[in-house]
Amino acid sequence: MTAEPESAAPPVLTRLLVPAGLLASVAGAFAYVGAVDPNEPGHYPACPLLRLTGIYCPGCGGLRSAHAFVHGDIAAALGANALAVAGYVVFAALWTVWVVRTVRGRPLRIALGPVPLWGLGALIAVFTVARNLPFGSWLHP
Repeated sequence: MTAEPESAAPPVLTRLLVPAGLLASVAGAFAYVGAVDPNEPGHYPACPLLRLTGIYCPGCGGLRSAHAFVHGDIAAALGANALAVAGYVVFAALWTVWVVRTVRGRPLRIALGPVPLWGLGALIAVFTVARNLPFGSWLHP
């Protein structure tokens, strides 16, 4: 009888399947939005909150922002939805850290306590309120 190793780490390529799959999904979504212009009416549904109340939600302008971002127009992307652009940057940074840690054989652990989560919620709430007030008209999509 031969003893089998108790827990051999999977090869690097196997460990990278999930991050690669996520990147492929996000890249596919951005490629679609880059090819199908959200500025043309009829391609995407309207925001239900905006349609029913006239209030811009935190996601309003996100598709136009992604379209501009894909085409390299960062100023237009920021103008459409600055919070979304910040989200793209945070996603890219976290994905990169995830891949580096995966290659090194260490798991990615993000343990956010209540303070950062409440802070993120407050940031989104302030962004939403500010873009719907007269002084925040520069935040309109």
